[in-house]
Amino acid sequence: MLEVIYEDNHLLIVNKKPGDLVQGDKTGDKTLAEDVKSYIKDKYNKPGEVFLGVTHRLDRPTSGIVIFARTSKSLVRINKMFAEKEIKKTYLAIVDKAPPKIKDTITHFLVRNRKQNKSYANDKEVLNSKKAMLTYETILESEKYYLLKINLHTGRHHQIRAQLTKIGCKIKGDLKYGAPRSNPDGGICLHAYKTEFIHPVKKEPLLIKANPPKDNLWNFFLENLK
Repeated sequence: MLEVIYEDNHLLIVNKKPGDLVQGDKTGDKTLAEDVKSYIKDKYNKPGEVFLGVTHRLDRPTSGIVIFARTSKSLVRINKMFAEKEIKKTYLAIVDKAPPKIKDTITHFLVRNRKQNKSYANDKEVLNSKKAMLTYETILESEKYYLLKINLHTGRHHQIRAQLTKIGCKIKGDLKYGAPRSNPDGGICLHAYKTEFIHPVKKEPLLIKANPPKDNLWNFFLENLK
C-alpha cells in the first residue's frame, strides 16, 4: 500500500518502503512513480496520462521520504531548490559500531563503480572522484547498535553508505557495504526521516516526517527518539 504523507495540487510526498524502486532501471520492475500515478488517476478520476515529476531518488533498499511534483511548474521550482540546496533532508541510520566521534562533519572523495553499482570513499582526491560531505550525530544506542542522525551537504551516489563504511560503521542489513546479514525485508536500516523546505508555489514552510519501517529495532529507537 502507498503511504502518502503530504498531498496538494502541486506536490505529493510518500514514505517509501525498502525495496521500492523510485524510477525505472534495467530490472524493468514496477516503480513507485507508477504507483503514485495510479493513485492520482484513481483518486481524482483523471482521464488520460497523469503528469508526475520525479524530483530526486532514494536507493532501492533505503526507506523514507520521496517528493514528487504534480505540475510542471512545481517540478521546475523543486529541481531548482534541490540544485541550490534549499531543501534540508535528515536521515536516520542504524549502524553496528560507534563512530570515532559522537558528532562530526566528514569529507571524502567518492569514486563510483558503475559495474558494481557501488561507491568507494577515499580520504584524498583521486582520479574521477567527487567530493562528498555529511554531518552525523550519534543520538541513541541499544545493546548492539547505534542510531545516527545524518545531514547531507552533497548528494553523491550511495554517499551515506560509502562514507559510513569508510569510518568503520556498517549500516544494518547493507550487504553491499559489508554488513554480515541482510534484513528480513531485504532493505537496509537507512531512512529518509525528515525534510524541511519552502513550498515551491504556496511559499509556506513545510516540515515533513516519515516513520521508519515497523520492526523491533526501529521501534525501540523511535520510542526513545525526541
